[in-house]
Amino acid sequence: MSTLAKVFQPLRPLDDALAELLVYAHVLQGIEQVSTFDADGRVLAQDLVSALQVPPDDNSSMDGYAVRLADVAAGVALPVLQRIPAGSCGSALAPMSAARIFTGAPIPAGADAVVMQEDCTVQDDGSITIAGLVKPGQWIRRAGEDVTRGAVVLAKGERLAPAALGLAASIGMSTLAVARRPKVALFSTGDELVMPGDVPPEQMAPGAIYNSNRFFLKALLTRLGCEVTDFGIVPDRLEATIASLRGAARGHDLILTSGGVSVGEEDHIKPAVQSLGVLNLWQLAMKPGKPFAYGRVNPGGTAGQGGAHFIGLPGNPVSSFVTFLLLVRPFVLRLQGATRFATPSIAASADFTWARADKRREFLRVRRNAAGALELFANQSSGVLTSAVWGDGLVDNPAGQTIQPGDVVRFIPFAEVLS
Repeated sequence: MSTLAKVFQPLRPLDDALAELLVYAHVLQGIEQVSTFDADGRVLAQDLVSALQVPPDDNSSMDGYAVRLADVAAGVALPVLQRIPAGSCGSALAPMSAARIFTGAPIPAGADAVVMQEDCTVQDDGSITIAGLVKPGQWIRRAGEDVTRGAVVLAKGERLAPAALGLAASIGMSTLAVARRPKVALFSTGDELVMPGDVPPEQMAPGAIYNSNRFFLKALLTRLGCEVTDFGIVPDRLEATIASLRGAARGHDLILTSGGVSVGEEDHIKPAVQSLGVLNLWQLAMKPGKPFAYGRVNPGGTAGQGGAHFIGLPGNPVSSFVTFLLLVRPFVLRLQGATRFATPSIAASADFTWARADKRREFLRVRRNAAGALELFANQSSGVLTSAVWGDGLVDNPAGQTIQPGDVVRFIPFAEVLS
């Protein structure tokens, strides 16, 4: 194959690249026991089976009065013979009587309905009369209607959200078995990069730029439950890149870089990774984010399945941001054994015109307006990070597709993929 053929390889569909990437994402070994208080965002490593039913007994869902339907009639006053707060059990309900009951309290034997206190009138002698019809079982939560004994309440591979933590606590789980956190080494390449704080804006050299990618990539990885080691900025030299990769491969599951994955003379990622392992360099049929690389890096420089995963993202900030969301995010979740990692999307109405159909699949930065339709950020350049801050999601626009106001498009909300 000629050098020209190697450089100008056919563009690869995003879905094909993601499918292959996920094949390499074998679930990491290791389980941790963590406090349920601290398990938000972690991936459950074992099915969670309930040893009890929730609620444990029939209980009241309202503050009111427990009654027997047979005793309820218009104008009939029922004496209130007991008071049942939550956390205590009353005695069997005597015929022609009522029990004052509070939300969460067990239903006394014999009662078959609860009447809200707002529907009752308390007489001078403390008895009650009831206005309106009373239906069988009203305002009663049945035992086990939430969770039945022996049920799998949360399945292995579930990424735990706040409501799931509450559910785990409701069946008595103070600790949870979760997948261990992926250990990720992060660095950037480029002699033009400067860290904020190292050089004030007025002293920046011509051609120098502040390194923004490192900041949002670290934040994205942390949100996905990763332990991140920052290896800093690597100079545009092959020896320095090899040394950084070798060090990063020790003790890490994944090496993530931005920049240097194109085919320029100063792009050293490709030969550096190949010298220490294997590399697949893909040109993706997506915009922004064409250059993308996956491989493995071994400290000893041997090819095979050992060492750390390597993913190289493009250097332009929006390209790096979008490729992370669409490719790295599902990869990292799969490493943790997550069973739901597909990029979520919904149908939404466009409130803009996109007349420039591209041969690549495009991801346009948009946000919802007051009417719920999508507005387009004016500048869709891959270097304009402002678009990702202004927007609240992406329009996934197929290749060759124009968009007119009112068209239904596929919308990927940032709220779903950044959580």
